[in-house]
Amino acid sequence: MNSELPEGAPLIRPSTTDHPLYENVVEACKTVYDPEIPVNIYDLGLIYTIGISPENAVDITMTLTAPGCPVAGEMPGWVADAVNAVAGVKQVDVEMTFEPQWGMDMMSDEARLELGFM
Repeated sequence: MNSELPEGAPLIRPSTTDHPLYENVVEACKTVYDPEIPVNIYDLGLIYTIGISPENAVDITMTLTAPGCPVAGEMPGWVADAVNAVAGVKQVDVEMTFEPQWGMDMMSDEARLELGFM
């Protein structure tokens, strides 16, 4: 997949951080947890991109800690349900990717502290 990207292009598409719904969508993502890890998926770094259109359609690109994660089939639905509950959101699409592969360096400082890595 990386060979298709133009040189210098980011591996992860930037989020629409300036959209008025962005913070509420992030907070909704923070309500979703991997059942095996006591940290929300946002702070774990599993949410790569939150794209929000002018029509308030939300596109989320996320990953898992490992491709064989037992909740791989369910977690995108959990994320979509959480974000759909945000007032103003018209539609949610969650796409799973493993490019780039998740690494512990993607966790927030809060997640590292919670898991004893700091």
